[in-house]
Amino acid sequence: MKSIQLRTNITGLSGEINIPGDKSISHRAVMLGSVANGKTVVENFLPGDDCLSTISCFQKLGVSIKQKEDFVEIEGVGFEGLREPIEILDTGNSGTTTRLIVGLLSGIPMHTCLIGDESIAKRPMKRVTGPLRQMGAKIDGREDGNFTPLAIRGGALTGIDYQSPIASAQVKSSILLAGINAKGTTSVTEPHKSRDHTERMLQAFGCEVEVEGLTAKVSGGQSLNGTHIQVPGDISSAAFFLVAGAIVPNSKITLKNVGMNPTRTGIIEVLLNMGARLEITNERVVNNEPLADLNIQTSDLSGIEISGEIIPRLIDEIPIIALLATQAKGQTVIKDASELKVKETNRIETVVGELTKLGAKIESTDDGMIITGQQHRLTGGRVHSHGDHRIGMMLAVAACVSEGDIVLESPESIAVSYPNFFKHLDLLSENK
Repeated sequence: MKSIQLRTNITGLSGEINIPGDKSISHRAVMLGSVANGKTVVENFLPGDDCLSTISCFQKLGVSIKQKEDFVEIEGVGFEGLREPIEILDTGNSGTTTRLIVGLLSGIPMHTCLIGDESIAKRPMKRVTGPLRQMGAKIDGREDGNFTPLAIRGGALTGIDYQSPIASAQVKSSILLAGINAKGTTSVTEPHKSRDHTERMLQAFGCEVEVEGLTAKVSGGQSLNGTHIQVPGDISSAAFFLVAGAIVPNSKITLKNVGMNPTRTGIIEVLLNMGARLEITNERVVNNEPLADLNIQTSDLSGIEISGEIIPRLIDEIPIIALLATQAKGQTVIKDASELKVKETNRIETVVGELTKLGAKIESTDDGMIITGQQHRLTGGRVHSHGDHRIGMMLAVAACVSEGDIVLESPESIAVSYPNFFKHLDLLSENK
């Protein structure tokens, strides 16, 4: 699929949808289920391209995994039961798969090779290979292990106390997964708290994890036990419909079973601080993860500054927040978000470039962007996802408040995290 004509000038959205499973949690359920002892069942798994890459990698490592749509059965083999693969492990477009599996395999005595797509080949890996080498891992790769392909010669590791220069769940998780197979204790301390799905899920699989402030710690030599995982809806996916509900006129929608992990709810705080009419109901906890239903309706919004400790809690939502800000009164300033430069694309420049094509008043800075709210509908144009699923979905929501025709190039990237995105958008549009 090279391009599609997006639906524009939508007069309202209404109804309710079940948000697909959380991508981060789906990845981790497959990984931990594979190295646990016994059977693990995963419900509401996200059958997107990234998570399917994780399944494929562990099948090549000798794990029996049966997947049908959003239901997965894993026959865990324990860490010691993984088999040296005869094939290269292809992680596709998934940074989570790539970085976490490097840590997991570093302490297992076998040789593995990792490769990803063109986007993964540009993403920095030394942020994980560096600390893993401090633990004794033997990892080779392009530019001294900073880029894929990566080759891992697993072996004995020793725990470290790592002071991470960035708040990154992928870095933290990679080191903690290596720490389970390391001698002694491994800890990771971050400058701000990143998402903590790994710590919560390790505990669900029976692994002891100590969390104190900005530090997470595991002891080596622990084993995991198979369990049942119910994956909550992905708040990063819900964010697109939360913004759509807030900015499309005459809208009132409900998003069911959305994950409300406090390390991920920055988007909720931003919406409320900007004046969104957002209600949180049916709050509960499943598998150590909080979830709720979210009700959003058309809102009068005002610009704000977004910076500091909240940034790691909404880093993936900044593209859609930028669109939200174009429809708010006044100016919105986003700071401290230089991590956006090393995502699937340089999301600062990509967001600014694509929204500018649609008439938005937005400019980039070294670590973020400045958006001047327009309080009118955007214009038409030809836009491009750049192979980035979050850019593609942001542009599809932008079309909802655009007057002219919009053509989206490379819409297939959206399948990475939300295969039914257009189906759900059509459903809410037709209910109006």
